[in-house]
Amino acid sequence: MKHLVTGGAGFIGHNLVRELVAQGHEVVVLDNRQSSSPLPDHADAHYVNGDVVDPPPIAGSYDVIFHLASVASPPRYLADPIGTMRTGSEGTRNMLERAAADGATFVFASTSEIYGDPMVHPQPETYFGNVDITSPRACYDEAKRFGETLTHTFRRQDLVRETRIARIFNTYGPAMDPLDGRVVTNFLVQALSGQPLTIYGDGKQTRSFCYVDDLVAGLLLLAESGETAPVNLGNPSDMTINDFADVVARLVGDTGREYLTLPDSDPALREPDITRARALLDWHPTTTLEQGLEKTIDYLRTLPS
Repeated sequence: MKHLVTGGAGFIGHNLVRELVAQGHEVVVLDNRQSSSPLPDHADAHYVNGDVVDPPPIAGSYDVIFHLASVASPPRYLADPIGTMRTGSEGTRNMLERAAADGATFVFASTSEIYGDPMVHPQPETYFGNVDITSPRACYDEAKRFGETLTHTFRRQDLVRETRIARIFNTYGPAMDPLDGRVVTNFLVQALSGQPLTIYGDGKQTRSFCYVDDLVAGLLLLAESGETAPVNLGNPSDMTINDFADVVARLVGDTGREYLTLPDSDPALREPDITRARALLDWHPTTTLEQGLEKTIDYLRTLPS
């Protein structure tokens, strides 16, 4: 099959492309290199430099379009909020129109951020969320919410018959940018360099961490499933940031902690209800946190300091 992967040079995209190539698929990647993985491109995939907001001509017709293009690092989307919203709106429309022209299955990479600072825990797909649209973070949250609505609308109008929506929770693993500003890379890079771990707020906020290979398996199952409703993909076991710091200290070494002011609208709770993924896809994460972190640590140690 022929696959087009937008954002395929980024963290999740890099790992998805690796698996698609390994399965023998033909893969074309569209990426503007705004948040590329430090790892080299896959030799057996074809890369096109360009932006989904104003995409260049891409030859051929595709069976599946995985639309992953978007910065996901808070420091990066906060630095370009309008660009982030254009990617989620104009960029998603462009890729949906390409899917319509090709008769392709369209897989939209949404996010747990659409739940905002949730008042329901864990978060099922039926929860509508609690996003403060006036907050700086809303540029990313609302862009993804709009992208979901646009995807549903194209399907209801019978423009793209096969659509999928993956709500992706915190994911980590090899190919992450060590400077992307999220907690896993922050903690591991700091611990490996002997610096104290920076914890925002009191560290009692929770996150759930899913290893990237598990996530990619879920994305592929979702693409093949025929399910048009949103599906949470993530680890259903959350932990506090303080507890996560304990795990990093145990694996790398205790370098101390530094507590800083909590950013605006930072969610207090985050954990997916994956009942739907289990029932429809027979999917759940199988990599333990310690196993995944050890692989991520090994990867980070290969990068130039």
